[in-house]
Amino acid sequence: MRPVLATRHGLVRGVTGPAGIAGFKNIPYAAAPTGPLRFTPPRPPAAWDGIRDADTYGPTAPQAPYPPPMDRLLPATLVPGDDFLNLNVWTPDPAGRLPVLVWLHGGAFTNGCGSLTGYDGTAFARDGIVLVTLNYRLGVEGFLHLGPGDPARANPGLLDQIAALEWVRDNIASFGGDPDRVTVFGQSAGGMSIGALLAMPAAKGLFHRAALQSGAAHHALSPESAALVAARLAAILGVPPTRPALAAVPVDLLLAAQVRLRSEISARPDPALWGEAALNLMPFEPVVDNDTLPLAPIDAIAAGSAAGVDVLVGCTSDEFRLFTVPSGLSGLVTDELVERTAAAYGLPPGSGVTAYRAAVPGASPSEVFADIATDWFYRLPALRLAEAQARHGARAFVYEFTWPSPAFDGALGACHALDVPFVFDNLADPAFALLLGDSPPQAIAESMHAAWVSFATTGDPGWAAYGEPHRSVQRFATSPTTSRDPRGELRALWADLR
Repeated sequence: MRPVLATRHGLVRGVTGPAGIAGFKNIPYAAAPTGPLRFTPPRPPAAWDGIRDADTYGPTAPQAPYPPPMDRLLPATLVPGDDFLNLNVWTPDPAGRLPVLVWLHGGAFTNGCGSLTGYDGTAFARDGIVLVTLNYRLGVEGFLHLGPGDPARANPGLLDQIAALEWVRDNIASFGGDPDRVTVFGQSAGGMSIGALLAMPAAKGLFHRAALQSGAAHHALSPESAALVAARLAAILGVPPTRPALAAVPVDLLLAAQVRLRSEISARPDPALWGEAALNLMPFEPVVDNDTLPLAPIDAIAAGSAAGVDVLVGCTSDEFRLFTVPSGLSGLVTDELVERTAAAYGLPPGSGVTAYRAAVPGASPSEVFADIATDWFYRLPALRLAEAQARHGARAFVYEFTWPSPAFDGALGACHALDVPFVFDNLADPAFALLLGDSPPQAIAESMHAAWVSFATTGDPGWAAYGEPHRSVQRFATSPTTSRDPRGELRALWADLR
């Protein structure tokens, strides 16, 4: 007997899987963002009569594929269709009152989907969690902004996420979830999205805890930078930089222009041309528009925008190697490039790079480059977020994932995205097979997954909160340990990174 549950817009029929876990897929949380709704804030979905089948994944947000070999390392499960503002729910007990985890996928704000098989929620449901995954608008469709004076609301991709969280608030009790115990968690752009949600007035009260993996609250664009990006996009397309002109461009042409734009920024990362996008290497990301996102996320959080929201935040040890090793960039990195990159990030000239070289004697220029980029892009933003939340009455827990991938003869190390299948306790899924190799350690998955379950359930993942002077960090490895201020001498070099 397939389970049938009620939402505010109609009945849905799911499927029952192993151990009685019920799954419901392709439930609309907002109307299709097409036609006159393109580039606008999300609208409620239309109600339906009868029972809607919710047994297969629905459409996913339009996106261009990753370039090789990233397309094999980070595969996607893409489904065409306009009605892609949908979500999926796994529950062990529709009659329960269980903690809820809502997953925001990564993908540099241009790629990804909530229906990747690696994000299957069975393991979380098995352990007493109602798990929700979702799609949101990406790239131009989700984060286009024409700059100061643009009358349209910015960040429809973030507003989609808020609409999904409102759906959770209004409907999750029907699936056995407790709307007063919602934890939002995400990785990469998903983590950065949560950093923005912590700063957005419209998101306040929609979640009560937050877990941010390999993404925090430091990466956003000013309206001026967004205007530079939008103007170049329009020039590539040969249309005026106006919303009506861009909204008239077919999706496939927008995606092609988006890919070309990112290539241009990567080839010439000059802040005079691209603003913050030159350092972030992401042309489409949250925009600080003085409306939907009134302040830079870290500034808003430091001022108390999310006071009292407990956070779990961290990264992998070698995040940036995913972007240097498979692409071949690692073989092109010179000492001069390391120095220039460090200076652009604000690391003290000379002494900063020297300290990184001393921390890992014998490291190649590429390895030093990846260490510096990992810290600037991921580790230090995580620590700054933890510090900011701790000052406003929240508990902040910090982790680091250190198990190295066997891929590329071990050169990837503990790279970006490697921790995700461990958090989901889903090592056997083929989505991450190339990163994981033949024998990923199940013990780390059990430990890490249990920590996320505990955090969602009690607010405590199982180790000491982060705070001065001890700065406790849980390190997930074959033998997990809690360390005090690991690489503290390098952390101290970034005193000016707010």
